[in-house]
This record gives sequence, structure tokens and C-alpha cells, in this order.
Amino acid sequence: MYRLNIYERRSTMANERRKTMSERLIQSIERAADVLELFLATNPELSVKEISEKLNLSKSTVHGIIKTLEHRGYLQQNSEDLKYKLGIKLFTLGNFVGKHLDIGNIARPIIRDLANELNETVHLVTLQRDEVVYIEKVEGPRALTIYSHIGKRAPVHCTGVGKAILAHLSENEADRLLSQASLNAFTEYTMTDVNEIKKHLVSVRETGYAVDDEEIELGLKCIAAPIFNHKGNVIASISCAAPKMRLDEEMLPKVIAGIKRAASEISKSLGYKGNIV
Repeated sequence: MYRLNIYERRSTMANERRKTMSERLIQSIERAADVLELFLATNPELSVKEISEKLNLSKSTVHGIIKTLEHRGYLQQNSEDLKYKLGIKLFTLGNFVGKHLDIGNIARPIIRDLANELNETVHLVTLQRDEVVYIEKVEGPRALTIYSHIGKRAPVHCTGVGKAILAHLSENEADRLLSQASLNAFTEYTMTDVNEIKKHLVSVRETGYAVDDEEIELGLKCIAAPIFNHKGNVIASISCAAPKMRLDEEMLPKVIAGIKRAASEISKSLGYKGNIV
């Protein structure tokens, strides 16, 4: 009997916690959110009747919610068929959120976890004035002094992070960047021919990651993947950099999978809806 009372008390406490949480939620706002989220699926326009049926709410309840949302600009009505669609206010709010997402703050814990997982250095870079700029760097336990540091600029044509971004720019933008860049050779392995670089970028798009195999520094190998924003535009990339001898056949698949997973997680946190190959 004593054990049963303990379980009963625990069950009662759990029910009370659920009840408290339920009481904190405002039903009318919950329903308004449900209405808006209907349009995020495959429903560009919906009538009051359709919304009522999909949410199992009365037409009068739905009508009140819709008219309030329309008044505030979150919904607008098509004057021809009288159906409703998402309003311009949501576009305005979405743009505001997108502009104020701090990629550094979003990416930092993700690349920190990846650096600890791989025991190697992980970078985050953005494209600025036709070069990549290192904006975050997390060193793994076995990190060595290598080419990069926060704030350093580097060329796009011979870095993994640069090529990961370059491969996903529009064709016109990529051509412009390559035509203006000084395609200097940093090592004997640096690609400096535009056609060779373009051919390599096709492979980057197909695999979802880029490789710098001693192109910027002898003995250094990097695996990089692109990061996309909510509009589907490439805005950054991350990489794992390590001595080439450590990125062997056993380690390489783990690094590639980790970099692509982390890039995808950051992209999704920025509102990206697509998939990284």
C-alpha cells in the first residue's frame, strides 16, 4: 500500500504539472497559430469552411480568428473567391528575423561539439569582398598551429571553405568572382586554371562537400560544407582542418559526415528548408 501511495502521489504531481502548463497557454492564441500554420503546408488559400473542417472548429470561431488576423495584416482575402492567404505582415516579420539571426551565436555550440567529436579544428567563414573571412574557430584537443585565425582573410579558389561557398553561388556570380580573383598558387597542388576549378566545383555540388588537399598549406587537409539561409542562399561554410596524415581512409568518412551534419543543422537553424546532399 505504501508503494502504491508513492506512485499515486507521483502521478498526481505529473498531472498537476501538465495542468499548470495547459493553464499558461491562451486558447485563442493557440487557435490563431493553428490557423496560420495551416497555410504553411500545401494550402496557399483557404476558405472559412475549409479551415473550420481542418481544425474541427465552428465557423463562427474561425471567422472571428480570421477577421482579427486580417485586421492586423497576418491574413488577406482574395476579393474574387473570398478565400484567405498569408498577409504581408508575416513577410515583414520573417525578413526581420532573418536579418537579425546571428550566425556566429547559432553556429558556435554546433562547431564546438563537432570539434570535440572529431578532435580536430573546426572553422566558420563567410564571404566578404570576394574572399572568405574566418569568423569562428574552435580547436580540438589535438589542434596544431595552422593557416587560419579569426579575422583572417583567405582566397576562395584554394580553400575548402571558399570552394564550398563558390560552388553554390549563381553561375554569374561565380564567374565574376573567379574572373576578378588573383588565382595565385600557394603550393604545387593549388588549382589556378579557371576551367579546372569550375570542373571541381561540379563535384562539390554533387557530393555536398569541398576538399582542400594541401592547396593552401602543405601537409594540411580540410573538408568543408556550405551553410544556407532561409532564402536558400549560401552565406557561409564550415570546415574541419587537420594534418593530412590524420585524415586517412578510416577518419575521412567520419569527418565528411560530421561536417555535412553540422552545416545542415546550422542552415536549418537559419530557416533553410532544403537538404544538403
